[in-house]
This record gives sequence, structure tokens and C-alpha cells, in this order.
Amino acid sequence: MPNWNKPWWQHTYVITLFTLVLALTAWLTFNQWEAGVAVTALLLIWVFFYFRAKKKDDHYLDTYISTLSYRVNKASDVAITKLPVGIVLYNESGTIQWTNPFIQERFGTGLNGMDVTVIHKDLQQYIQDDTAEETIQFESGYYHFTFEQNERLIYVVDVTEKETTQKRYDHMLPLIAHIYLDNYDEVTQSMDDQIRSRLLAQVTTALNNWANDYDIYLRRTSSDRFLAVMNHKTLLLLEENRFELLDEIREITAKEKAPITLSIGVGTEEASLKQLGVLAQSSLDLALGRGGDQVAIKKKNGRVRFYGGKTNAVEKRTRVRARVISHALRDFVKESEKVIVMGHNRPDMDAIGASLGVLKLADLNDREGFIVLDEEDTNADVQRLLDEVKQQEHLWNQFVTPEEAVQIADKETLLVIVDTHKPSMVIEPKLLQMVDRIIVLDHHRRSEDFVHDPVLVYMEPYASSTAELVTELLEYQPMQFKMDRLEATALLAGITVDTKSFAVRTGARTFDAASFLRANGADTALVQKLLKEDLASYVRRSKLMENAYVYRDGYAIAMANDDEPYDQIIIAQAADTLLTMSGVRASFVICKRGDGRVGVSARSLGDINVQVIMERLGGGGHLSNAATQLEDAEREEVKDRLEQAIDDGFEGGSER
Repeated sequence: MPNWNKPWWQHTYVITLFTLVLALTAWLTFNQWEAGVAVTALLLIWVFFYFRAKKKDDHYLDTYISTLSYRVNKASDVAITKLPVGIVLYNESGTIQWTNPFIQERFGTGLNGMDVTVIHKDLQQYIQDDTAEETIQFESGYYHFTFEQNERLIYVVDVTEKETTQKRYDHMLPLIAHIYLDNYDEVTQSMDDQIRSRLLAQVTTALNNWANDYDIYLRRTSSDRFLAVMNHKTLLLLEENRFELLDEIREITAKEKAPITLSIGVGTEEASLKQLGVLAQSSLDLALGRGGDQVAIKKKNGRVRFYGGKTNAVEKRTRVRARVISHALRDFVKESEKVIVMGHNRPDMDAIGASLGVLKLADLNDREGFIVLDEEDTNADVQRLLDEVKQQEHLWNQFVTPEEAVQIADKETLLVIVDTHKPSMVIEPKLLQMVDRIIVLDHHRRSEDFVHDPVLVYMEPYASSTAELVTELLEYQPMQFKMDRLEATALLAGITVDTKSFAVRTGARTFDAASFLRANGADTALVQKLLKEDLASYVRRSKLMENAYVYRDGYAIAMANDDEPYDQIIIAQAADTLLTMSGVRASFVICKRGDGRVGVSARSLGDINVQVIMERLGGGGHLSNAATQLEDAEREEVKDRLEQAIDDGFEGGSER
């Protein structure tokens, strides 16, 4: 195809044709000059009109190109100044060099020569971080910033309508909540029918008023259960008010001398109503596992927010339940070839005592049992107990290292987890993947980090200790047996440690368990010997508390003066001692641990939920006894985070 943009003399076919015409004209002129003259005249006429047309076409093309170029330039100018897209040019130092009218209209005139932070305080940081794009909220709306780092150019688009529509959609998303009266049956079982009806009417009226105030669809499904359907905007309002319904129900029923507490499980961020219901039930189970009187809000990704939890767990444990669990545990033991018992890292006296109790249960049912223990990672009191165990060779042979436990475990092994329910805290996590049947025995409040798919769970957050739970399970074994003196003493020592010598978290069942152990040979003198504290530890604990101060209203905080590592036991003892001081409602001790992490031990008298505070720092525990350990953190940083967590507690809510 010919290229018409080239000069005519550069076209081969034109030159060839012109040459042939000249040759024909010359031949005609030579043979018949009249014809040659005529052809020559025609040729000249054709050349004249050809060049005339060519000149006209060239002029038209030049005019078209110049007009098109003008239009393109004009369109570019209009696009830059009229399109709803902002443009900001800046130099190497982040100074604005030019802005289009969109930017001037939205963010003000006279921006040239000023730093980009005049538009938004974070723009300079986004440029330094090589951010590609970011949506930023302003008082006037939402704007999407696109950063072209090579050209030092920023495009700005108003996305207020999009973000507003998205927020409106998010606010209208449906949520399902299960509401449960924690202790309704226990409180009302001995009441007169008239009083029970009046109490239930007061609770129902309060719930209906709450539902009407917040535009919630509420339906009662049983005497102590309700189903609520709401949208996400309502949930935000409830969180803003810290679920005041919990306090209202507690106060109303307290006037009848029958305080009833409420637990709520909420499922969010799930499009399927069926899955929302599953999330809501899972949240309710989590709230009840943590002791009730609280709200658990669970997202699709597993994240959970907690509100409430201000009261001690309501005791709902019955001896019937203990007997049923004991028989079920016996059946699982008999169905297994061997039993492995494992506690948490750096086990305390409660974990070791409970482990020995489960070991005794395996022995009663003629099954081989083992306790997983890393002897190099133990406390002084546990080491004293182990010294006693070593004197009984048959008992010491049942203690195995984590490596040995991995070698002897198989699919037919029963794994019993005691004094913890968190996979991240067990001595050997590999065992969780190697066995098919896992049983959890624990007295801590349940967290979302839980052993996957256990066959049996016995969690009682109102019990004093796991040793108490295991003692009750032993009581209900059907065969007659006699406990070894050391086994009974270890269980009693576990109860003694966790109750601070029967001073805290102690109920009638605690004394019953202690009485059973004492009747089976528990040596109280040996307990005191195991729990003795050496003088050096006492001095270190006193030094640890010398710089304690009171934060807010009764929150005592102590922090070590140097980076010298402290044993977790000393940290916990220091927190216990601080709690005995006048005016102290909760105590916190911050120290470096031997493993390099920063440990925080927290204690309270029960009116402050230190578990929620520790959960904000990645830990957990009980309402009145909790702790956490943080890696790659400095003590001052941890102290600031702790104070912030306490401040958040005054505003309500926690998220894990």
C-alpha cells in the first residue's frame, strides 16, 4: 500500500509511469511529431492539475492537523481544569508547585509553595512510604489519593458518595444475638411462684424496653433465652453505651434479693443468616465459658470483642455434673491404650497437682499414664515437689520429657490438658496434632484461643483451681481406692496456692475437696514445706514493690528498676502483696522475665476485671487473677500500654 505522506518523486510506481510516458512521447514525437506535440500538451495539462490538486490536499491536511492539535490541547486544558479529579504537582522536598481548580475549590487557594501536609497531615508520610493509594476522610467527605511517585504527582478523587453508600450498607447489615439469663434456674428454683413471675416480668419488661429503644426485634425462645435481630448501626450504638442493659438487669433483680446476670452472644460480618446464628451461638458459649455477665461479639474472621464481665462467675456447677464428667472421663480412659497428661508452660503447683490426680485416675482404670514435664522450666516450689516425687521411683518413671512424649504418643492415646485451654500455652503443641482424642480440664475463663475439637471439656471458671476439679472427679470414680500421701498432698498444694491459703476464690466445694484430700492422707505440713519462700526471694519481691504508685482510682502499678530478670512466681507474689495495701483495688507488676519477655501479673479484689485488662495486652486469666507476657517490648512501653488498657476499661469494651 503506498505511503501518501512521502514526496511524489519517492514513489517507485510514479517514477516508472512518468518514465514510460516520457518514452512514449519521445517515440511519438520522433515518428509522428503532430501526435507527439498533442501528447506532450496533454501531459503538461495533467501535471498542472495534479500539482494543483496536490497543493489543495496538502493545505487541507495542514489545516486539519493544526485544528486537531488545537482541539487536543484545548481538551487537555479543559480536562485538567474541569474534570472532577484533583491534580497536585510537588517537588522533591514535598512542596506544592501547582494545583488544578478542583484542589483549589476543595482545599483552598494559595497552596503553591506550601508543604503537601497543608492538604492532609499524613500526605508527606504517604509519599515517604511510597504509598500507591489511600482513602482519607475529611470533614467535607472522603477522598481517594493516588500517588505517582516518579512524576511527583497526586491524583485526588472525591469518593464521598461511594463511601457513604458503603457505610450505609454496612450499617444495614443484619446481626443475630442470643441472650441468656445466666443463673435464672438457680436463683428462682426455690422461689414462690408469684415472686418468680414478678421477677421474670421485670426482666422481660426491661428487655422489651431495651429492644424498643434501639429498634431491635426481640423474641423469647424459652424461660431464660431470647433471640434478638438488629442491624450493625444498632450494634454500634450499643457498644457506645457499653451494653448498659447488663447493669440494668443486675440492678433491677438485685432489688428482689435475687440478682440475675445476663450474657449476650452476637454474630457479625456474615452475609448468611445461618452462619450469623452459628457465630452468635459460638459467641454466647464463649461469654458463658468466661463466667457470664458479659457480651461477646464475634466477627467472621474469629476476632471477638468483649463487654461487661464485672462480676464473679456465677456458680452453676453441681455434683451431678461432676459425677457425669467423672464417669465420661473414666470411659475415655478405658477406651485408650495410654494416657498422657500435659499442663501449661512453666507449670505451677496447680498444674502438677492436677496432673498427678489424672495420673491416679488412669492408674485406677488400669491404663498406663504419663505426665509431660520440662524439668528445666519449673518454679522453685514445683522443684521441691519433684524432689519428693523422685523418692518414689515408680511415680517418677511416669514423668516424661516433651521429646519422649512425642515418641510414645499415637492415635490411640488419650491426651488430657490441665490448667489451660490455650494451644499456645501447652508444654508440647505437637501432641495436639498427633492424637485424636483430647480432654480439657481447666478453671480459667474461656478465651477464643481454644484447643481444637476436644472430645470432653470440663471448664468451671468459678472453681478455685484445676486441682479442686480433679479431686471431685476422683471422688466419683466408682471403685474404692486409697490415694498415695504425695498425690493427695500435691492436689491440696495446688488448691492452697490458687486460693492464697483459702483466702480468695474459695467456696464450700473447695473445703469439701480439701477435706477429701485430708482424709486420704494429704500432709498439711508437707504443703507448707513445699510452699516455703526463701529469704532472697522475699528481699527481691520487696525491692520490686518499692517504686509502686497508684494510677487512677486504686490501680497500683509496680515496675522493676532495672532489666534484671525476675521469676514469674516472684512477680505474682508481688502483685498479691500489693493487693493487701490500703486503698488498692487492683495491682499490676511489670518485670523482665528470664526468657527475655516482659511479664505482667495482675490481681484484684473482684470488683475490677483484670482479665479484660490483660486480654487487651494479649493475656488472660480470671476476673481477679490474670497475667500476660509480651515479646520484643520494653518495660516503659508495656507500662504505657497497661495504663492505656486501664483507661479503655473506663470506656468499656475489649477486643481480642
